Amino acid sequence: MSERAFQEEEFNEEDMGTPGGETRIPLIEEQEEVVPDRITFVLVLSAFFVVCGSYVFGNAASCSSPAESGIMDGLGLSLAEYSVFGSILTVGGLLGALCSGKIADLIGRRGAMWVTDVSGIIGWCAIFLSESAWSLDLGRLLLGFGVGLASYVVPVYIAEITPKNLRGGFVSLCMLMIACGMSMTYIIGSVLNWRILACLGIIPCLLQLVGLFLIPESPRWLAKVGREKDMKAALQRLRGKNVDISKETSEIKYKISLQQNGYIETLQQVSEHSIFHIFQRKYAQALTVGLGLMVFQQLGGLSAYGFYMSSILEKAGASSTAGSITTAIVKLAANIVAVFLMDKFGRRPLLLVSASGACLAGFLIGLSFLLQDYHQSTDVVSTLTFVGIVVFSGFFLIGLGGIPWIIMAEIFPINVKGSAGSLVNLVSWFGCWLMAYTFNYFFEWSSAGVFFAFSAICCSAVLFIAKMVPETKGRTLEEIEASMTS
Repeated sequence: MSERAFQEEEFNEEDMGTPGGETRIPLIEEQEEVVPDRITFVLVLSAFFVVCGSYVFGNAASCSSPAESGIMDGLGLSLAEYSVFGSILTVGGLLGALCSGKIADLIGRRGAMWVTDVSGIIGWCAIFLSESAWSLDLGRLLLGFGVGLASYVVPVYIAEITPKNLRGGFVSLCMLMIACGMSMTYIIGSVLNWRILACLGIIPCLLQLVGLFLIPESPRWLAKVGREKDMKAALQRLRGKNVDISKETSEIKYKISLQQNGYIETLQQVSEHSIFHIFQRKYAQALTVGLGLMVFQQLGGLSAYGFYMSSILEKAGASSTAGSITTAIVKLAANIVAVFLMDKFGRRPLLLVSASGACLAGFLIGLSFLLQDYHQSTDVVSTLTFVGIVVFSGFFLIGLGGIPWIIMAEIFPINVKGSAGSLVNLVSWFGCWLMAYTFNYFFEWSSAGVFFAFSAICCSAVLFIAKMVPETKGRTLEEIEASMTS
């Protein structure tokens, strides 16, 4: 179809319906693939530089653990002062999440990642040069802002540049790199001074900052802001020099055409929308799915297990060192497995298996502390707790740990992706802070009860996923958008 013919063709809302009630895109011939399922050098290079931001996330989130004794002794901090240093990362994350969608919409996906890198570099430098608590906290706050922004823009960028049948595997690299960042920080931090650890944290920020000059901007963002020529050039680079991109280009242009001709307000005016714009009925399903998954992710115990694993194991009489090493290995293995399974089995099956496994893990740990209350054998209690944490680490991270971010990047239409992404990101970071702040109080009140509660929440997550979450494997972002807003 010529460009002129595309511009002159009229589409009406009734054409979008099918006898089965599904929304379809009539522009694209159904018997042909819209997007070539091909891994190119530019695609791999883009993903590599972008997931450096995820590595920074894992690095920043875990550096407070191995550096605790060194910082407290070196700067003479009290436990309360160090607790502020550790927890202020989530405050920065909340601030970054709050404006993540707006920044990514205004200056582009690459521009937003440049902001995260600059924030991260300044933050690490502040920690490296710190001689007092206030500079430590300032550096940690800036790090939090950067990773809060990165937690939204990194999966969104990768989802927008990858072919539909490769998207899940590529986006799941984000969680793999977060796990790598955490594991490497634990290992390096156990043998090196905390100032050197902070200095090393600058390297992935610099690597991404330079690498962003070598990769294209998101074609869908370029189309959204009216830069059609640049969109085609970026898409051609990503798909390969000799690949026909006409069908994918037409599909993207088609959605822009719908958005500019009555389905929503003109995209160029999207920056003027209030965040309340996303609470329209047509976005209800997407918003429910995105927010629901983030709520279950955090209330299911992700932050509690991650932040307080050592204290949980120690209270059960198990070895915290053995537990840390074992779970680090299991986390890496689970994320590697998820990369290969994401586009083979789909999002929903992995989410269902993950939530079921996390439910079992919470029950085992709750049972172990219940037995401890009845003065049962320490060996039984420690073994059940150890097994429960390992089960949680493996099952949770294969699904609920990372897939909510993938689905968040897939289900929201381009015109509300910024506002909706900011809200979902904000809810996730607020849940992270809430669990990190309250867990010790609940754990002290009822060691068994808090884990039985985690188990019940994960059981509820199974029902929510089965009822509400759509399968997005093998579908273009435009097809997902059409089905979610119909």
